[in-house]
Formats: sequence, C-alpha cells, structure tokens
Amino acid sequence: MTNDVTRDWLGDPEAQPDPVRAARQSAKPALPKRFYTEAGIAEAEDGYRLVLDGRPARTPARRRLAVPQAALAAALAEEWGAQGEFIDPAGMPLTRLVNSALDGVAERREAVIDDLSAYAGTDLVVYRAGDPARLVAAQAAAWDPVLDWAREALGARFILSEGVMHVTQPAESVAALRRAIEAVETPTALAGLHSMTTLTGSLLIALAVLHGRLTPQEGWAAAHVDETFQAEVWGQDVEAEERLAKRRAEFEAAARVAALSA
Repeated sequence: MTNDVTRDWLGDPEAQPDPVRAARQSAKPALPKRFYTEAGIAEAEDGYRLVLDGRPARTPARRRLAVPQAALAAALAEEWGAQGEFIDPAGMPLTRLVNSALDGVAERREAVIDDLSAYAGTDLVVYRAGDPARLVAAQAAAWDPVLDWAREALGARFILSEGVMHVTQPAESVAALRRAIEAVETPTALAGLHSMTTLTGSLLIALAVLHGRLTPQEGWAAAHVDETFQAEVWGQDVEAEERLAKRRAEFEAAARVAALSA
C-alpha cells in the first residue's frame, strides 16, 4: 500500500508480484511483508472503514474498504490483525470477498442476479441418483428438507430428475427464486450468496444458509452428499480432501460475510 494504505494485491502496481518472472523462476510470487502494526475500524460517512495504523485501507480498484456493518468491519480488522510477518491473501477470504463486493457486485448487481437466477433451473438438489439405495436415501435426507423449505418459505416447487437428464422447472418457481435473490439488499450479502452458490452448485442450499434454515456446516454437508458417499465406498483421496477443505473454508467465509451483512 501507499501512504493511504494501498499496496501489493490491493492496488500498488509497483508492488505486485510478476507472475511471468515467477514462472520462469519456478517459484511462487513473494508475499508482501506486513507493513502495519495495528488493524482497526473507524466510523466515517461511508460506513465503518478498515484502518491500518489509523490510515484507511483500499480495495484493488482504489475504493475505501468500508462497509455499513460494524460487525463485518470488525471481522475484516481481525483478519488483517491475524496476519504474521507476511500478508497472505489466501488466508484472508473475508477481505477478498468484500473487495469483490465493493469493486464488482455493487456496480453489476443485475448481472449478478441474472447469473444466480440461472441456477434455479439446474439446481444440484433436483438431480437425484437412481441407485444405489444408500445414496438415494442420503440425497433424500439431505435435500428433501431444502425443497420443503423452498416450497414453504419461498413458494417455489421443483420437479425432480433421475440422473443427469435436464428437467424444465416451473416458471413460477424460477421467478420465486429470482425474487429471493433480488431481496438480498447489500452487495456484500449478494457476493456471499453468489460465492456459496458457485461453490456448491446449489442456489437452494445457498439461500437456505443465507436465511438460517441451514448452518454453513449443514449446507456444505448437504452439497457434498455424493462425495461423502464415494469416500465411504472407495476410501478418502488425500489430495481431493485437501481441495475440498479449502473450498469449504471459502464457503464458510462467504456464509459469514452474508450473515454479518444482514
């Protein structure tokens, strides 16, 4: 960051790692050293700002990193305060998601809503296995309550399909889910919903988490019934488990951002 606290991956081109050079050296780009002592928040006209040593932080697009919710700002400050000698963006999922919300979602709200609405016609939970019986039962146990909630809370009914054959969902149900998306007011909550949806392939599960029908842990488990079954049958794949763990952390961070944005 510069004197107003904007450096490296938050916007200073002179401090950005050179990916071409890094590839040539067969090494990862060097992480920037921590350049501040204390991370905190400050109330201002644009909300609660993240401040580093009292100076406002900025997003990659040079906007002040400020949110309307004090609790969300405090979570960002906690994330920055937890950094060690070097600043590692991979360990800052809340900051990355809020940056995306402020720099992208806020100005592209309708496009984000359109993108999310597309999942209404292809949601994970409507495509069921025909066998084995144990997997069929596991999917029903995890997904039927989500469909029941969507019907009762959102007025959306869905047609189930066996296998991967596409099924056209009722137009009124697709419209009901779009209304549910449009009801998400803040860019940060919408960014959280988008991240949860893309990480799981299920808008219904993401909405259920957003509305508190499922905890983030329950939502993640529901979205990975098939993977859990395969691991039970064939055993765990260490590399696959590591990849899933990273995605799960992103999912839980998205759920937290959405909850703190309410």
